[in-house]
Amino acid sequence: MSNEIPPKGILKSEALRQYILETSAYPREHELLKELRKVTEEKFGNLIEMVIPVDEGIFLSMLLKIINAKNTLELGVFTGYSLLTTALALPEDGRITAIDIDKEAYEVGLEFMKKAGVDHKINFIYCDGMEVLDKLVNDKNQEFDFIFADADKPNYVNFLERFLKLVKVGGIIAFDNTLWFSFVVEEEESVPEFMRESRAALIEFNKILAFDREWKSLRSPLEMVSLYADALCEQKTI
Repeated sequence: MSNEIPPKGILKSEALRQYILETSAYPREHELLKELRKVTEEKFGNLIEMVIPVDEGIFLSMLLKIINAKNTLELGVFTGYSLLTTALALPEDGRITAIDIDKEAYEVGLEFMKKAGVDHKINFIYCDGMEVLDKLVNDKNQEFDFIFADADKPNYVNFLERFLKLVKVGGIIAFDNTLWFSFVVEEEESVPEFMRESRAALIEFNKILAFDREWKSLRSPLEMVSLYADALCEQKTI
Protein backbone atom coordinates (compact mmCIF):
# COMPACT_ATOMS: atom_id res chain seq x y z
CA MET A 1 0.00 0.00 0.00
CA SER A 2 1.30 3.45 -0.92
CA ASN A 3 2.30 5.81 1.88
CA GLU A 4 1.30 8.80 -0.22
CA ILE A 5 -0.93 11.15 1.74
CA PRO A 6 -4.30 11.60 -0.03
CA PRO A 7 -5.80 15.03 -0.77
CA LYS A 8 -7.71 16.64 2.10
CA GLY A 9 -10.88 17.08 0.06
CA ILE A 10 -13.81 15.93 2.20
CA LEU A 11 -16.46 14.86 -0.29
CA LYS A 12 -14.76 11.92 -1.98
CA SER A 13 -17.98 10.09 -2.77
CA GLU A 14 -21.74 10.46 -2.92
CA ALA A 15 -21.99 8.03 0.01
CA LEU A 16 -19.76 10.24 2.15
CA ARG A 17 -21.76 13.33 1.23
CA GLN A 18 -24.95 11.58 2.28
CA TYR A 19 -23.33 10.38 5.50
CA ILE A 20 -22.33 13.93 6.43
CA LEU A 21 -25.85 15.23 5.79
CA GLU A 22 -27.52 12.40 7.69
CA THR A 23 -25.25 12.69 10.73
CA SER A 24 -25.01 16.47 11.00
CA ALA A 25 -27.57 18.36 8.92
CA TYR A 26 -30.83 16.45 8.55
CA PRO A 27 -31.25 15.58 12.28
CA ARG A 28 -30.98 19.29 13.16
CA GLU A 29 -33.35 20.65 10.54
CA HIS A 30 -36.45 22.14 12.18
CA GLU A 31 -39.67 20.31 11.27
CA LEU A 32 -41.25 23.46 9.85
CA LEU A 33 -38.20 24.02 7.66
CA LYS A 34 -38.60 20.47 6.33
CA GLU A 35 -42.25 21.18 5.57
CA LEU A 36 -41.43 24.49 3.88
CA ARG A 37 -38.82 22.82 1.68
CA LYS A 38 -41.36 20.16 0.66
CA VAL A 39 -44.10 22.70 -0.12
CA THR A 40 -41.64 24.87 -2.07
CA GLU A 41 -40.67 21.94 -4.28
CA GLU A 42 -44.30 20.95 -4.82
CA LYS A 43 -45.30 24.47 -5.83
CA PHE A 44 -42.21 25.68 -7.68
CA GLY A 45 -40.55 22.49 -8.95
CA ASN A 46 -36.93 22.95 -9.99
CA LEU A 47 -36.87 26.42 -8.43
CA ILE A 48 -36.31 24.56 -5.15
CA GLU A 49 -32.65 25.05 -6.11
CA MET A 50 -33.11 28.70 -5.11
CA VAL A 51 -33.54 27.57 -1.51
CA ILE A 52 -30.39 27.28 0.59
CA PRO A 53 -29.47 23.66 1.42
CA VAL A 54 -29.99 22.22 4.89
CA ASP A 55 -26.32 22.34 5.91
CA GLU A 56 -26.01 25.97 4.86
CA GLY A 57 -29.06 26.83 6.92
CA ILE A 58 -27.50 25.24 9.99
CA PHE A 59 -24.24 27.08 9.27
CA LEU A 60 -26.07 30.43 9.12
CA SER A 61 -27.99 29.63 12.29
CA MET A 62 -24.73 28.92 14.11
CA LEU A 63 -23.19 32.19 12.91
CA LEU A 64 -26.21 34.15 14.10
CA LYS A 65 -26.03 32.61 17.55
CA ILE A 66 -22.25 32.95 17.86
CA ILE A 67 -22.40 36.71 17.31
CA ASN A 68 -25.63 37.10 19.30
CA ALA A 69 -27.33 38.76 16.34
CA LYS A 70 -30.53 40.69 17.04
CA ASN A 71 -31.00 42.92 14.01
CA THR A 72 -30.47 41.37 10.58
CA LEU A 73 -31.01 42.19 6.91
CA GLU A 74 -31.89 39.66 4.22
CA LEU A 75 -31.87 40.51 0.53
CA GLY A 76 -33.57 37.84 -1.56
CA VAL A 77 -36.22 35.79 0.23
CA PHE A 78 -38.11 33.52 -2.23
CA THR A 79 -40.30 31.26 -0.04
CA GLY A 80 -38.34 32.17 3.06
CA TYR A 81 -36.32 29.09 4.03
CA SER A 82 -33.29 31.16 5.01
CA LEU A 83 -35.61 33.79 6.50
CA LEU A 84 -37.34 31.23 8.72
CA THR A 85 -33.93 29.81 9.63
CA THR A 86 -32.84 33.27 10.75
CA ALA A 87 -36.05 34.00 12.62
CA LEU A 88 -35.75 30.75 14.57
CA ALA A 89 -32.15 31.57 15.50
CA LEU A 90 -32.80 35.12 16.71
CA PRO A 91 -33.95 35.94 20.26
CA GLU A 92 -37.59 36.84 20.92
CA ASP A 93 -36.87 40.55 20.45
CA GLY A 94 -34.83 39.97 17.29
CA ARG A 95 -35.75 41.77 14.08
CA ILE A 96 -35.24 40.96 10.40
CA THR A 97 -35.63 43.37 7.49
CA ALA A 98 -36.38 41.13 4.50
CA ILE A 99 -36.48 42.42 0.91
CA ASP A 100 -37.79 40.73 -2.23
CA ILE A 101 -39.77 41.50 -5.37
CA ASP A 102 -41.70 38.20 -5.26
CA LYS A 103 -44.51 38.63 -2.75
CA GLU A 104 -46.35 35.49 -3.86
CA ALA A 105 -43.39 33.25 -3.02
CA TYR A 106 -42.86 35.00 0.31
CA GLU A 107 -46.48 34.42 1.30
CA VAL A 108 -45.98 30.68 0.82
CA GLY A 109 -43.35 30.74 3.54
CA LEU A 110 -45.17 33.26 5.71
CA GLU A 111 -47.65 30.58 6.79
CA PHE A 112 -44.77 28.55 8.24
CA MET A 113 -43.34 31.59 10.01
CA LYS A 114 -46.72 32.12 11.64
CA LYS A 115 -46.84 28.46 12.69
CA ALA A 116 -43.39 28.85 14.23
CA GLY A 117 -44.52 31.98 16.08
CA VAL A 118 -41.72 34.10 14.63
CA ASP A 119 -43.56 36.25 12.08
CA HIS A 120 -43.49 39.22 14.47
CA LYS A 121 -39.71 39.38 14.02
CA ILE A 122 -40.01 40.01 10.27
CA ASN A 123 -40.46 43.26 8.39
CA PHE A 124 -40.98 42.22 4.77
CA ILE A 125 -40.44 44.93 2.17
CA TYR A 126 -41.89 44.22 -1.27
CA CYS A 127 -39.60 46.32 -3.42
CA ASP A 128 -36.46 46.42 -5.56
CA GLY A 129 -33.48 45.64 -3.36
CA MET A 130 -31.19 48.43 -4.52
CA GLU A 131 -33.89 51.03 -3.91
CA VAL A 132 -34.43 49.86 -0.34
CA LEU A 133 -30.70 49.62 0.37
CA ASP A 134 -30.17 53.21 -0.76
CA LYS A 135 -32.95 54.36 1.56
CA LEU A 136 -31.43 52.44 4.46
CA VAL A 137 -28.00 53.94 3.79
CA ASN A 138 -29.45 57.46 3.61
CA ASP A 139 -31.31 56.88 6.87
CA LYS A 140 -27.92 56.69 8.67
CA ASN A 141 -29.62 55.23 11.76
CA GLN A 142 -29.74 51.67 10.45
CA GLU A 143 -27.13 49.14 11.54
CA PHE A 144 -27.29 45.38 11.22
CA ASP A 145 -25.45 42.61 13.06
CA PHE A 146 -25.80 40.21 10.15
CA ILE A 147 -26.58 40.67 6.46
CA PHE A 148 -27.43 37.82 4.10
CA ALA A 149 -27.67 38.22 0.32
CA ASP A 150 -29.12 35.64 -2.05
CA ALA A 151 -30.32 37.84 -4.87
CA ASP A 152 -29.29 39.34 -8.22
CA LYS A 153 -25.72 38.04 -8.68
CA PRO A 154 -24.56 40.73 -11.17
CA ASN A 155 -25.35 43.27 -8.45
CA TYR A 156 -23.28 41.64 -5.70
CA VAL A 157 -20.57 44.30 -5.96
CA ASN A 158 -23.19 47.06 -5.70
CA PHE A 159 -24.84 45.30 -2.77
CA LEU A 160 -21.52 44.99 -0.97
CA GLU A 161 -20.82 48.71 -1.34
CA ARG A 162 -24.06 49.44 0.51
CA PHE A 163 -23.76 46.60 3.02
CA LEU A 164 -20.43 47.99 4.21
CA LYS A 165 -22.28 51.13 5.28
CA LEU A 166 -25.00 49.16 7.06
CA VAL A 167 -23.20 46.42 8.97
CA LYS A 168 -22.06 46.98 12.55
CA VAL A 169 -18.43 46.72 13.60
CA GLY A 170 -17.98 43.03 14.41
CA GLY A 171 -20.93 42.09 12.18
CA ILE A 172 -21.02 39.62 9.32
CA ILE A 173 -22.06 39.86 5.68
CA ALA A 174 -22.83 36.55 3.94
CA PHE A 175 -23.31 36.10 0.19
CA ASP A 176 -24.88 32.93 -1.14
CA ASN A 177 -23.87 31.09 -4.33
CA THR A 178 -20.57 32.86 -5.01
CA LEU A 179 -19.31 29.60 -6.56
CA TRP A 180 -22.37 29.64 -8.84
CA PHE A 181 -23.00 25.88 -9.05
CA SER A 182 -19.22 25.39 -9.60
CA PHE A 183 -19.45 27.26 -12.94
CA VAL A 184 -16.82 29.79 -11.78
CA VAL A 185 -14.14 27.19 -12.61
CA GLU A 186 -15.73 25.97 -15.85
CA GLU A 187 -15.12 27.26 -19.35
CA GLU A 188 -17.79 29.72 -20.42
CA GLU A 189 -18.85 27.50 -23.33
CA SER A 190 -19.90 24.75 -20.92
CA VAL A 191 -22.11 27.10 -18.88
CA PRO A 192 -25.83 27.45 -19.78
CA GLU A 193 -26.23 30.74 -21.59
CA PHE A 194 -28.73 32.17 -19.10
CA MET A 195 -26.20 31.66 -16.28
CA ARG A 196 -23.16 33.22 -17.96
CA GLU A 197 -23.76 36.82 -16.91
CA SER A 198 -23.94 35.83 -13.26
CA ARG A 199 -20.87 33.60 -13.62
CA ALA A 200 -18.79 36.47 -15.01
CA ALA A 201 -20.03 38.85 -12.32
CA LEU A 202 -19.25 36.42 -9.52
CA ILE A 203 -15.75 35.73 -10.82
CA GLU A 204 -15.03 39.46 -10.59
CA PHE A 205 -16.76 39.72 -7.22
CA ASN A 206 -14.66 36.89 -5.79
CA LYS A 207 -11.49 38.58 -7.04
CA ILE A 208 -12.42 41.80 -5.26
CA LEU A 209 -12.90 40.04 -1.95
CA ALA A 210 -9.81 37.90 -2.36
CA PHE A 211 -7.56 40.97 -2.37
CA ASP A 212 -9.44 43.14 0.13
CA ARG A 213 -7.17 43.29 3.18
CA GLU A 214 -9.54 45.42 5.26
CA TRP A 215 -11.90 42.51 5.82
CA LYS A 216 -11.58 39.00 7.18
CA SER A 217 -13.19 36.71 4.64
CA LEU A 218 -14.03 33.05 4.25
CA ARG A 219 -15.44 31.20 1.28
CA SER A 220 -17.04 28.03 2.59
CA PRO A 221 -18.30 25.45 0.04
CA LEU A 222 -21.35 23.59 1.31
CA GLU A 223 -22.75 20.60 -0.53
CA MET A 224 -26.19 21.06 -2.11
CA VAL A 225 -27.47 17.89 -3.75
CA SER A 226 -24.87 17.35 -6.51
CA LEU A 227 -24.03 21.04 -6.66
CA TYR A 228 -22.24 23.45 -4.37
CA ALA A 229 -23.81 26.30 -2.47
CA ASP A 230 -21.49 28.88 -1.07
CA ALA A 231 -21.79 31.28 1.81
CA LEU A 232 -19.05 33.85 1.57
CA CYS A 233 -18.72 35.80 4.77
CA GLU A 234 -17.05 39.08 5.51
CA GLN A 235 -16.48 40.24 9.07
CA LYS A 236 -16.18 43.93 9.74
CA THR A 237 -13.37 44.95 12.05
CA ILE A 238 -12.38 48.29 13.51
